[in-house]
Amino acid sequence: MAKTEFYRSLLGQVKAIISDEHDEIANMANISAIVFNSLDKVNWAGFYRLIDNELVLGPFQGQVACIRIPVGRGVCGTAVSEATAQLVTDVHQFEGHIACDASSNSEVVIPVYLHGKIIAVFDIDSTEVAYFDEEDVRGLQNIVHALENQLK
Repeated sequence: MAKTEFYRSLLGQVKAIISDEHDEIANMANISAIVFNSLDKVNWAGFYRLIDNELVLGPFQGQVACIRIPVGRGVCGTAVSEATAQLVTDVHQFEGHIACDASSNSEVVIPVYLHGKIIAVFDIDSTEVAYFDEEDVRGLQNIVHALENQLK
């Protein structure tokens, strides 16, 4: 299955699961599970919630993770400080990368917005270098947009 079709199917699953639920934690938990169990070679998928200018671990699937990440540090903190998605093909080349799991080699982080403000980031890690590409970013952004629309 082509990536475009894959992400279209994944988005349909996400929308079906979250369509009747408005609790952000419940929806983040199910989105994490769907993405973690649907993507090959992914060792972590989850959310960090922005609380008092610090990212705090939220619902996730995978190995034990860092609990708090300052805004501006690591890939997740950079996504918040730059207010943009981060696609990192090799985390070991990313200055300031925070290694919560030494087996992670590439990463995508998508900011989550509510009423124009970042409230969280969706973080997905892979054990493979250069596992993610722009098509993955677009597909994951569509999933995050579905969550954002459900929170309004």
